Amino acid sequence: MGPAALEAHMSPTTREILAKVRQIVPPMLEKFHKGQLGRVAVIGGSEDYTGAPYFSAMASARLGCDMSHVICTPNAAAVIKTYSPNLMVHPLMRQSPTGRNPPDAEDLAHVANRIIDMLPRLHVLVIGPGLGRDPLMQETCAKVLTAARERRMPVVLDADALALVTNTPELVKGWHEVVLTPNVVEFGRLWKGIRGDDSAAVGSGADSSAEVEELARALGGVTIVQKGEQDLISNGKTTLTVDQPGGLKRSGGQGDTLTGSIATFLAWRKAYHDGLWDHGGGLQEAETLGLAVFGGAAITRECSRLAFKKKGRSLQASDLTDEVHIAFLNLIGEPESER
Repeated sequence: MGPAALEAHMSPTTREILAKVRQIVPPMLEKFHKGQLGRVAVIGGSEDYTGAPYFSAMASARLGCDMSHVICTPNAAAVIKTYSPNLMVHPLMRQSPTGRNPPDAEDLAHVANRIIDMLPRLHVLVIGPGLGRDPLMQETCAKVLTAARERRMPVVLDADALALVTNTPELVKGWHEVVLTPNVVEFGRLWKGIRGDDSAAVGSGADSSAEVEELARALGGVTIVQKGEQDLISNGKTTLTVDQPGGLKRSGGQGDTLTGSIATFLAWRKAYHDGLWDHGGGLQEAETLGLAVFGGAAITRECSRLAFKKKGRSLQASDLTDEVHIAFLNLIGEPESER
């Protein structure tokens, strides 16, 4: 199914939203220099989990981010560097020494500050892929989050980073540049942790825009992507539904394509509002945040559809990575070189 056939099968609302998403995608112009169209870092990657940060960073790169970084532990870095030479891998994270809980304050400050020093060189952070629940890793991310909030950086939180939100919601409450991407089970944990009850059955958020909206409002207007049969995107005021078909295989790691894709669209959003090209648009920041998230979710679902068509039940997360560019062309298309 090519771009024309895809569009013919889209709902009118989806076509309208994707037309707006296209406005924030920069054209390829000779005047741009390295780094202007996206500098994204993925923080995660523990000793046991090296695939997730790679899939997230590679999705970001394949979609069109100029510079994709992975910030992880030394053991993870040694492995991730063998996956691809295209990523910049920084072995700055540390796991707790055996038996030490909570983390030593000096260790925590040292590790966190080295990462915080990188923030001025970045546009967007993804935190969570392959992070794990190690106390030093978690507390390091909490300190980095605080510093990123001071800079008003967009941040995408997934997987084990969502535990930070459940345990310390004030880290993100009221921060409109934060995007959470829970699966069904993670949504249930967030609901119980933030609301203080379990009145919503685990998984109900996947089918109910009202509950996604309520959780987003409880967190002061963060944007939540509730992954499900249809992806629901809400900041508590505006809710978008990504209703394109995806594949039928739910392999581990597909959510990492989502985080990396959203991050690149968020970086392009910055380029749009910085006026790096003559787009003549009048989209406001609140609207473009939702559009960036919608774009990332739509690309991911199209990657899943394309990969499943080829691989069927043997589909793996790496198969989505291979489809990112084709998914982009199918849904967005290459912007005109001059505007």
